[in-house]
Amino acid sequence: MKQFASLLLAVTLLLSLTACGSRSSGPAEPEPRSTLVYGSADYTRINPAMDEHCEINALLFNGLTAHDGENQIVPGLAQSWEYDEASCTYTFRLRDGVLWHDGQPFTAGDVKFTIEAIMDPENGAENAPNYEDVEQITVLDETSVAFQLSAPNAAFLEYMSIPILPRHLLEGEDMQQSAFFRAPVGTGPYKLENWDEGQAIVLVKNEDYYLGCPNIDQIIFKIAADDNAQAIQLESGELDLALLDPRNAQNFVGRDGFVCYDMQTADYRGILFNFQHDYWTANRDLIPAVCYALDRQSIIDSVLLGQGMAAYGPLQRNMYNNESVEHYDYDPAKAREILETAGCTMGPDGYYQRGGTEVGFLLSVMPGEQDRIDIAQAAAQQLREAGIHCTVELPAQIDWAGQMAGLIGWGSPFDADDHTYKVFGSGKGANYNGYSNPRVDEYLTLARQSSDPEARRHYYAKFQEELASDPPYAFLCYIDANYVAKSTVRGISASKVLDHHGVGIFWNIHQWTLDKSEPQ
Repeated sequence: MKQFASLLLAVTLLLSLTACGSRSSGPAEPEPRSTLVYGSADYTRINPAMDEHCEINALLFNGLTAHDGENQIVPGLAQSWEYDEASCTYTFRLRDGVLWHDGQPFTAGDVKFTIEAIMDPENGAENAPNYEDVEQITVLDETSVAFQLSAPNAAFLEYMSIPILPRHLLEGEDMQQSAFFRAPVGTGPYKLENWDEGQAIVLVKNEDYYLGCPNIDQIIFKIAADDNAQAIQLESGELDLALLDPRNAQNFVGRDGFVCYDMQTADYRGILFNFQHDYWTANRDLIPAVCYALDRQSIIDSVLLGQGMAAYGPLQRNMYNNESVEHYDYDPAKAREILETAGCTMGPDGYYQRGGTEVGFLLSVMPGEQDRIDIAQAAAQQLREAGIHCTVELPAQIDWAGQMAGLIGWGSPFDADDHTYKVFGSGKGANYNGYSNPRVDEYLTLARQSSDPEARRHYYAKFQEELASDPPYAFLCYIDANYVAKSTVRGISASKVLDHHGVGIFWNIHQWTLDKSEPQ
């Protein structure tokens, strides 16, 4: 009876297919790819050794170490490591069987090649200060590599999360201009399939990924001009996930079919004063007035819709924050007092003058990030109300050496050395404003070289005190990351503290799924 029923079912299906013009002998239709479409800014290259804070890096590449959902260091391409305190040597044991996307084996030689490329001054990597303590890199065998440091570096395991590059494809290549960075090959959960310039970057799952084959077949980075364009594309169904500014994100709160993630970041915004510019050589003493003239909470309320927190330093979302430093809370009377004590007089146009020159500056902002633009405009308006003539420009390309001031953003979600040593240390790779303070250098070095948390707490407290007394920036606010996803997207870790630019949401992308029970 069962056989008859099965036969009857088979005949019925065959007749049905024939009636539709199908051929019973033809190949079965392949399952459609499960696809997640992410709204992205444009890329000119994918170079994780030289360029920080690119979300796509985490999908294509891996480091020896990684960060889990609590921002703790865990094994990545290295399955384990040892540290010999006497010789300041880290020895990493690599995972067996890891393959590059082209099928070649990942080896210790790739690790040595990558870090030496970053350290090479000819390559101009802003990350180079992270590894300046590395004295020697020794390949012990195919799966073992040792790093001998000239001095302790408490953040070294953090810095070994840098993506590793394939030596066999990059040896002898220009590390800034190689064609490799338009067709990258990594070890990550996804591999590049296609790059349609200015339109989309298509990634497909790496079935050989060492943590297991990802659930989602394909991820498309769809290029959108700005937050407004991404919001429109989410609305129309073109995108599954996007990072939006607060105003655009607000439109999706409580709506069926969407989930809004208001995620904390260590990402702060501030006004960078370019000390390479003659204006600040003559007027550096007026910077505290700029700091007191800024109503940070007003900016958070009006621009960020109450999300984020007022900023007074670079480590407020780090365990080593020193809350007792000068906050430069909004005090327009104090701002005027500083200006007038310095010999500034109010002109007939409502702006202070000093020695016949108007007090004020041009604030440069990168286009494309609406929250940066809005923050800069709000800050400039407040400064003008205080008698400091600040105007905003949106150049196509930031001239770091030539600008007067810029709307900067950094973050330290992991070790406190991250984005402090290389940002505020004299002559370091990410010190874009030429800031130099010998005591800041001293405290940052002592904190880096100590493994004792209490000693590090002391040195970072002193560092922040010195930074507050000699401000490199007017710190403004820490921002949240407003991700909006279709409700079909499952697996996003909402509690993770994200990095600069909101980077980090894809840390567990191989575990994400798309719920097929809901409409796409």
